[in-house]
Amino acid sequence: MVVSFGYLVLRQVLQLIVLGLRGERAKEIEILVLRHQVAVLRRQVKRLDLEPSDRAVLSALAQLLPRLRWATFMVAPSTLLRWHRNLIARKWTYPRRRPGRPPVRTEIRTLVLRLAKENPGWGHRRIQGELVGLGYRVAASTVWSILANAGVDPAPRRSGPTWTQFLSAQAKGILACDFLHVDTIGLNRVYVLFLMEIATRRVHILGATTHPNGQWVAQQARNLMLELGERTAQFRFLIRDRDTKYTAMFDAVFSSQGIEVLRSPPQAPRANAYAERWVRTVRRECLDRMLIYNPRHLLAVLAEFVEHYNEHRPHQSRDQRPPGAVDTSPAVVDLASARVRRRKVLNGLISEYSQAA
Repeated sequence: MVVSFGYLVLRQVLQLIVLGLRGERAKEIEILVLRHQVAVLRRQVKRLDLEPSDRAVLSALAQLLPRLRWATFMVAPSTLLRWHRNLIARKWTYPRRRPGRPPVRTEIRTLVLRLAKENPGWGHRRIQGELVGLGYRVAASTVWSILANAGVDPAPRRSGPTWTQFLSAQAKGILACDFLHVDTIGLNRVYVLFLMEIATRRVHILGATTHPNGQWVAQQARNLMLELGERTAQFRFLIRDRDTKYTAMFDAVFSSQGIEVLRSPPQAPRANAYAERWVRTVRRECLDRMLIYNPRHLLAVLAEFVEHYNEHRPHQSRDQRPPGAVDTSPAVVDLASARVRRRKVLNGLISEYSQAA
C-alpha cells in the first residue's frame, strides 16, 4: 500500500509539472475533455471501487482545491469526511476475537493427516484415540472435519454388538475365551486358544496347535491359572461357547478356582461378543495382511501383536487408553516443541506413536 501510494503521489507531482509548462489554451481544452469523460463515467458507474491510495490522494488534493470547485470531484465532501471517520475508528478499535470455537493448531492438523497417510485402515475415531495417547485432547468430530477438509475419506464409525446388562454390570470379574483358526501358506489350519479379561480388554494367548483336543485345551487352562496367580481370585465367570473341545476337565480347572463357567446359547456369537470382536480386530489389523508359515511363526506374530494390543492400542470403552494403562490422564505436551516419534510393529505393519524425549 505504501509503495502504491508513493507511486501515485509521484505521478500527480509530475503531471502538475507538465501542466505548468503548457499554455493556458491547452490546459482549458484538456480540462473540458476530462470533465466530459468524467460525466460519461458517472452515467455508467454507480459505485466507484477506490483503493486506499486513491482515497488518500483525493483527500490531499481536496485541501488544495477551493471549496467552490469541489463539485469536480468524483466523490462528495461527506464521503471524504466518512473516510476520515473510518480511519479514526480503525486506529482506536481493538481487534475482536473471532466468534465460535478456537481454530485447531497447524501441528495437530499435520499430525492427523500424517497418521491417516501412514495408516490407511484407521478411521477418525482410531486416529483420535492415538492422539489422546500422545497427549493431544482433540474431539473425534474435529479429526473427522480435518480429514474431510483435506479430501481424506474418514472410515465409517464401527459400533460393536451390544451385550446384556448382566455382562456389562459384572464385566470386572468376567473372562471370555474362544478359538481363532488361521490357514498357513501350506493350507494347514492352526487353532489358537485365547482368553480376554473383559474389564481391561487384556488378551492372553494360551497356545496354538493343528490338532486341538480336550486334553490339550485343559492343559492350556492350567497354564493360565499359573500365569494369573493371585489375580485369579478377582474373576467370577468364564464365557465360552459349546465347542466339544471344551471338556469337563477344562471346566473343572476354573471351577476349582471358584470361577463359574457360563456356556453361550447355540449359534449365538453375540453372547461372546468381546472375544468375537477381538478375532475381527486381529484379522483386520494383522493376520489378513501377512502369510503364516507354521504354528511357531503364528505364535511369534500373535505375541508381538498382543503386546501392541495390551500396551499401546487405544480402546473406546477405556477412554482411548490401552488395557495396560494405569494413568487416566495423559500428560499435556507443549505443541510448539513436541516431536512425535513412530515405532514400527511387525516390520511396519502397525505403527505406534510416542513423544520423542
